[in-house]
Parts: sequence; C-alpha cells; structure tokens
Amino acid sequence: MNHFWENEFVKTAANYSVVILCMIVFLSVFELVTKYKNWDEIKNGNIAVAMATGGKIFGIANIFRFSIQHHDNLITTIGWGIFGFFLLLVGYFIYEFLTPKFKIDEEIEKDNRAVGFISMMISIGLSYVIGASFMQ
Repeated sequence: MNHFWENEFVKTAANYSVVILCMIVFLSVFELVTKYKNWDEIKNGNIAVAMATGGKIFGIANIFRFSIQHHDNLITTIGWGIFGFFLLLVGYFIYEFLTPKFKIDEEIEKDNRAVGFISMMISIGLSYVIGASFMQ
C-alpha cells in the first residue's frame, strides 16, 4: 500500500483534492466575516469584490503551494495550510483595523476598486510571507 501513496499521480490528486476542499471551507469562512455576499456581488459585476475574492483565492492556493512543497505528508500539509489560512484571516482583520477612516467591507461592497485592489495585494503579499516561513 505504501507504493500507492508514494505514486506521484496519487500524491498530486490527493493534494489537489484536499486543497479544493480547504478552499471551499476557507472561502466560506471569509464569506461569514465579510458584510457582503461575495458570490452575489461578483454575479452582479462588482469588480472590487472580485479582486478581493481573487486575492483570497490566490493567497490560499499560494499558502498551500508552500505547504505542499515543504512537507512530505498530507496531514502536515493540511495542518500548515490551516495555520497559514488563520494568519491570512488575521491579516484581513489587521487591514480593517488599520483603516479607521473607512470600513473596508463597505467600500468593497460599493465597488471601490482601489480598496478591492489593495485588499487583493495584501492577501497575495501575505501569502508569500506566510508560505516562506514554512519549514520541513
């Protein structure tokens, strides 16, 4: 059975499946903490929400990229991916806290593309910092 789990095709399929499931769960968490409905806003053409959500998707995927790259087994990969997501979520709250002159969620919901773009870049940038910190 060990040969089965050591097969690169099986490992790739396992990593892919786990990341897709985690992505769904993590995006659901982001949906809960934002004041707007991501997918409804995207359906209605809100570019700021699309950019912010795209940054979150990229950030989550990038964190898992580093986790897969630096860990040998699926359980450890998942654990570091969850930890990385938690840090990304904390970064979202810090971003909200550091902008007292306006509410990030309200501006993104109003399709303020500048705020959506910065939100996207923060998610992407933090994902590199978080991922670079992962060790085997």
